[in-house]
Amino acid sequence: MAFKQLMEVAEKWCSSVPFDLIFAEEDDERRLDFYAEPGISFYVLCPDNMTGGTDNFHVWSESEDCLPFLQLAQDYISSCGKKTLLEVLDKVFTSFRPLLGLPDIDDETFEQYHTGVEEEPEPDHQQMGVSQQ
Repeated sequence: MAFKQLMEVAEKWCSSVPFDLIFAEEDDERRLDFYAEPGISFYVLCPDNMTGGTDNFHVWSESEDCLPFLQLAQDYISSCGKKTLLEVLDKVFTSFRPLLGLPDIDDETFEQYHTGVEEEPEPDHQQMGVSQQ
């Protein structure tokens, strides 16, 4: 994805969260820096497949206080499959909720996104190998 498009995604994301995009640099590394009060900062290095750069997103903070909270996002990025910038930013936001003074995401919040969606019951699976007579 072109860096300009990544910046647009980041700016749109910032409009719905307490973070601001404070710096964007494309020349040396495709880097987006974010900041929120009270002193929470992190940056994202974006993939650059065209010039042989990194294949995946990378999140980091120069603040020792923020680093432990980024572990969830780092684990998510390194898990299977390609991630989008929006997915990465959402995971970072979830990680920083305690530092931002926001409640953890609970089941009620999750349920509001899935109202009206009915799950199909799972079929009964018979155990293989041992018969229970």
